[in-house]
Amino acid sequence: MSSGMLAGLEKQERMEDEEEEEEEEEEEEEIVNPTEVKMSQIVMPCHSNHRQELSVGQLLKWIDSTACLSAERHAACPCVTASMDDIHFEHTISVGQVVNIKAKVNRAFNTSLEVGIQVSCEDLFSDRHWRVCHAYATFVTQRSNTGEKVTLKAILPQSQKEQVEYSLAAERRRVRMVHDDIIKDLLSNGSIQQADSSTVDDAMAAERTRVESVELVLPPHTNHQVNTFGGQIMAWMVNVATIAASRLCQAHPTLRTIDMFTFRGPSQIGDRLLLRAIVNNAFKNSIEVGVRAEAYQEEGPNRHINSAFMIFEVLDNHGKLCTLPRIRPEPLEGERRFQEAIARKKIRLDRKYIISCKQTEVPLSVPWDPRNQVHLYTLEQKLVLSFRVEAEVDVPAHRAFCLLAELSNRPSWDTHYQKCELIHRVDADDFLYRVVTPSVHHGGVGSPTSAKEGEGILQDFILLASKRRPCGSGDPYVIALRSVSLPTHPPTEEYNRGEVLCAGFTILETKNNMSLISYYNQASPEVLPYISNDIAGLSSSFYHTFCSCSQYLTRNRLQSTSEEQTCQYQATDTEGPMCANEADRLLVALCSTKL
Repeated sequence: MSSGMLAGLEKQERMEDEEEEEEEEEEEEEIVNPTEVKMSQIVMPCHSNHRQELSVGQLLKWIDSTACLSAERHAACPCVTASMDDIHFEHTISVGQVVNIKAKVNRAFNTSLEVGIQVSCEDLFSDRHWRVCHAYATFVTQRSNTGEKVTLKAILPQSQKEQVEYSLAAERRRVRMVHDDIIKDLLSNGSIQQADSSTVDDAMAAERTRVESVELVLPPHTNHQVNTFGGQIMAWMVNVATIAASRLCQAHPTLRTIDMFTFRGPSQIGDRLLLRAIVNNAFKNSIEVGVRAEAYQEEGPNRHINSAFMIFEVLDNHGKLCTLPRIRPEPLEGERRFQEAIARKKIRLDRKYIISCKQTEVPLSVPWDPRNQVHLYTLEQKLVLSFRVEAEVDVPAHRAFCLLAELSNRPSWDTHYQKCELIHRVDADDFLYRVVTPSVHHGGVGSPTSAKEGEGILQDFILLASKRRPCGSGDPYVIALRSVSLPTHPPTEEYNRGEVLCAGFTILETKNNMSLISYYNQASPEVLPYISNDIAGLSSSFYHTFCSCSQYLTRNRLQSTSEEQTCQYQATDTEGPMCANEADRLLVALCSTKL
């Protein structure tokens, strides 16, 4: 990409950020959230690093302070930081610029609450504003003087934007709870490559990056509850992680992303904090450093109080990413950390465009990687969760349409379809099917239990399948599915009757005779258990299903003479108005859904 194009993109990004902030300010004038807290800080030299940029440790202190004030404003009692979700730093902040931090409670649960934090930067001399990062912190209430838990009052969303955050807060909470299980599942099901030390003999030994540092907790390091300030602990952890990353790259790294901070216990004045950091894995342009914080007194065992994973990059003088040295993990624990780092990277890529992501934020281009070729987008509005899975296949659009429209063949590539039988052919374009799916097993990673009792009972669906060819050039082929009721096929005790609200495929012809396949679904309670792992960031189910679909289409790319004649006959037979009945209106609604 040329420097001119890059400058143009940066200018456009700044304009979009400024417009977004202006829209947010207009909303603020109309509705003021009672839990909202704002902090503005000018960056002084004492807050900066060697590059005269605001240190991430100092920024984390300010973020934690602002979020804590917001949490306590709603709880009306002392709160402590339980965790901080992934943070991606989009821009650095220079000395003399102003940091604006805004925090407000998104949702309160029983004894915990989620606080959303937005960080922006302001240049006082050019009157420019731009976004730096956003974060989600979880706070828990302290027990009352009598030792009883404090039950929090509910949050009532006052705007559409707050309603969206309120809904997504529950999903993010579930993601936090199943995060460790997702890592274990990724490693156990073979989705992650195994570390092979023999292939990295010329790499730096991970042991050479190990850092240990001890900090004494003094009164200035504590908060108003006389516990060690969470932001201070995070700042110390950033410090040792930066040293570990520097030892590998032998340069000054830039902290780009922090995986979830998890506070496991408190620390007080007089504690010694032992901070350990080591490089877990080095990818082509990024380094993951694992950090562990333990507290101890002069006597007594060490207490594990915090862990985090930090991702660094190294930029050259032109601001481009540098290629990094490889790392050789030490046996046993080092190889485990090496593999878990790959799993966390996969989750970050999956989750980047899953949880709380706008359609306009998808990347302009994505480096080719087999794990990146299936994309999942979700949107939660009111009580409906919609999602879209998208992949490009090397099959002509008309051929992909003929193959996917034949629903009876779907069990051959989709494990969620155990059986699919044609009940009735309404006309050349509309068909009624009965679909049987496997039971939803209890206790799966991140999976809710079935809505009905009776583990092991299969589910069935009565589906209307409607297929339509493009109305004009540039329009997609469409295959729409939705549940219907048939007196001839009532629910039975042998099956749990499920319901598909709105689902289907769009198939768009792209260059070089390829097709962009998009699958849509408005998820009902019967469908959610099959996709819950994917929404949590574990997209292996969608990935493998779409890989299977792609292989099915590729295997059958060439059609026989009889199949070709059948498709041509159906195309001729269906010429005429395309939006004349209920099925077509369903297709229009499906295609116009913005995810």
